[in-house]
Amino acid sequence: MAPPDDLVARAQAGDQTAFRDLYRQHVGRVYALCLRLTGNSGDAEERTQDVFVRLWDKLRTFRGESAFSSWLHRLVVNVVLNERRTTGRRERRVALAEDPDSVVGAQHAAPLHQSAGLSIDLERAIAELPEGAREVFVLFDIEGYAHAEIAELVGIAEGTSKAQLFRARQLLREKLAG
Repeated sequence: MAPPDDLVARAQAGDQTAFRDLYRQHVGRVYALCLRLTGNSGDAEERTQDVFVRLWDKLRTFRGESAFSSWLHRLVVNVVLNERRTTGRRERRVALAEDPDSVVGAQHAAPLHQSAGLSIDLERAIAELPEGAREVFVLFDIEGYAHAEIAELVGIAEGTSKAQLFRARQLLREKLAG
């Protein structure tokens, strides 16, 4: 296996300048994945920060057995999904207690739009998917994870992953056709 590149090795040794360079090199892709998984720019910004805080803590565990970008990608997915598990349930309980109609969040309120009648904002359509369907769609169709990997990451059965993907695709077809 290839050893970690010099920048990663220097950051692992505590070099803050090297870590800042790693941040600059990867922040765009990290934010884009966070945005796809959360469907909300504010949440994506927060999760991006969380990822780099976690990266600083976990960087020494990177062994170079895979590409750094692959390892970081997995870290991003884990951070986003773990955050959703810990805060999502609490937020839904609070929303249900205060106003049952508020369960549909603001990120889902924006309508789909067409630009000059020719193209549809696919990113917005993805963001409007229900949380579970969006997670599975992004992980399977965009990021290339297998259903078994998604099941393990998200903490669901493999069959549930397949059902969520079917649901996501069906909802997207409906949104894009309408």
